[in-house]
Amino acid sequence: MGTTQPYDDTLVITLRIGDYNVKRVMVDGGSAVEVIYPDLYRGLGLKPEDLTPYSFPLMRFDGKLVIPKGMIRLPIQTGPEVVKVNFIVVDTYFPYTAIVERPWLHTLGGIASSLH
Repeated sequence: MGTTQPYDDTLVITLRIGDYNVKRVMVDGGSAVEVIYPDLYRGLGLKPEDLTPYSFPLMRFDGKLVIPKGMIRLPIQTGPEVVKVNFIVVDTYFPYTAIVERPWLHTLGGIASSLH
């Protein structure tokens, strides 16, 4: 069937985070932090004591502020590369399990492009 051009849908991928293949990870070109949402937080078996403090509020896509629960450093494996990433943990609904972007991509030397 193919794709309709120009292709500008959200870039959603599967990543190996920790020891799990995590589906529905959104790659966001405008985000400056990596974010984990409640489903993934619980699915990875994380507990509040696993988090380090993170007190800077984040802005949701709808413009509302979210106070993070904390931060956790987790490995992401992409092919043979394993990169440790600081994820901000938030307790709010989002249709994806996580957001990754600039810090992670910069470390890998990657570029998110729906054209490629």
